[in-house]
Amino acid sequence: MIDHSSAVRALVDPDEGGERAIPLRCVGVEGFDRWRGTCGDGVRKWLETTGFRPDDGAATLVPGDEAGAAEALVVVGDPQPGREADPWVLAGLPFSLPPLTFRLVDESGQPGLPGRLALAWALGAYRFDRFKSQADRAPARLIWPEGADRAEVACLARATHWIRDLVNLPAGDLTPAVLADEAAALAGEFGAAIDVVSGGDLLARNFPLVHAVGRASTNEPRLIDIRWGEPDAPKVLVVGKGVCFDSGGYDLKPSSGMLNMKKDMGGAAHALGLSLLIMTSRLPVRLRLLIPAVENLVAGNAFKPMDILKSRKGLTVEIGNTDAEGRLILADALAAGMEDEPAFAVDFATLTGAARVALGPDLPAMFCNDDGVAATLAAEGARVGDPLWRMPLWQPYGRLLRSPVADLSNVGEGSLGGAVTAALFLERFVAKGVPWAYRSVCVNSGDRPGRPKGGEAMGCGGLRAVAPAIWARSSQMRVPATAAVLPPKNRRGTQPAIATDGDRDQRTRQPRLACRAVQRSPSGAWR
Repeated sequence: MIDHSSAVRALVDPDEGGERAIPLRCVGVEGFDRWRGTCGDGVRKWLETTGFRPDDGAATLVPGDEAGAAEALVVVGDPQPGREADPWVLAGLPFSLPPLTFRLVDESGQPGLPGRLALAWALGAYRFDRFKSQADRAPARLIWPEGADRAEVACLARATHWIRDLVNLPAGDLTPAVLADEAAALAGEFGAAIDVVSGGDLLARNFPLVHAVGRASTNEPRLIDIRWGEPDAPKVLVVGKGVCFDSGGYDLKPSSGMLNMKKDMGGAAHALGLSLLIMTSRLPVRLRLLIPAVENLVAGNAFKPMDILKSRKGLTVEIGNTDAEGRLILADALAAGMEDEPAFAVDFATLTGAARVALGPDLPAMFCNDDGVAATLAAEGARVGDPLWRMPLWQPYGRLLRSPVADLSNVGEGSLGGAVTAALFLERFVAKGVPWAYRSVCVNSGDRPGRPKGGEAMGCGGLRAVAPAIWARSSQMRVPATAAVLPPKNRRGTQPAIATDGDRDQRTRQPRLACRAVQRSPSGAWR
């Protein structure tokens, strides 16, 4: 497993340079003028001469009487009602400040600032430099602020760094086999059961679409299956698209389109990162993680346009475009996961460029078949500064997936509505009555404070919000009144996970969360 012991490398104990640490004075925007009135003439003149403006996240070094800096000044904005302050505002500090050691002097009056600053520092210190012969400059170091929850910060930082590293690794270094090794290391760390189906065994185990997409590569395709948690806990299904490289297949991408295709396993990276958070936090759920891992390449045995493939669910799919392969492998994984009748399902994928065209690089799309789940996820994202935008599962567009020779086509008719038709395709493999969300993920297209170009966890706040939201919805779920036919109670001789409201309440009375990492403090922060 990728070593992430350095995820909090820029956060140090007081005995590591504490005596030489420079004060990092954090002052609120509204309290800045009051603070400036208490400063000496030299500090006030310095601020005026340098034109310092007390904007949220603004920072400067303040000179002392002798050579060198007396302290660093950072202005922090006050959170909006019902929302946490944006952690990314502070994430640029590890590299905007010189590579020295700092200690927090909090004059902001914000109760959650120590934890917010520590998390921002850990995320902002990230650099993907493992292939450089000479590493970039070291980040500035921060003495662990008093009051910061070290376990929470370390957990969130580790998950974020892991996702970024997985996405940033070249395809030659992150093959389906290596991705399976990463998953196996996660399972081993937390005592989870893992089953990896590869090569021809995919056909024997009824994963025909995963096999078809990945069979042209000498790196065999795989289906990674992890189970964790108590068997009688609410069942949560997490699925991630693991296309380790996508050439487009016979519908070959242009060279410019392939340059970033190592990131096409970003959905799998997010699924692994979310699973790490769930396991570390010991959420009271029965987690099943499914990752179909493939390379979509060209060879004599590659699947071809107009092929008709049978899926695990039994539906036949006509291949309208071999470059729409992600939804094929997700279809088999979703169908397998639905056999457990989960209380909640979520999948992550870099599925369509159409979503990015619609919403841009910073606002990820979400499709969801349950209004309550969608509202929960959107509200949590907005609260922690990690927004997403719900897109419609517009059922009339289902006609665009019709095929004259198969049950459905893997692409919509024409070039319009591609993001919607992709989601509608996936929905065909979600069992009726199961609340399901699909999150489209992407990468940072440019450098921003704390968020370098390349792989991104779509904001650490989003990962922090998703796990408790999944737990809350899965333990108190109601099947929508408008849902289609529920699974029969005795379909396999056992009580199904999707049942009547009365059955669900009796089975999943809300338990008390067992880990501080996902408990909400009086200030509203997860800790």
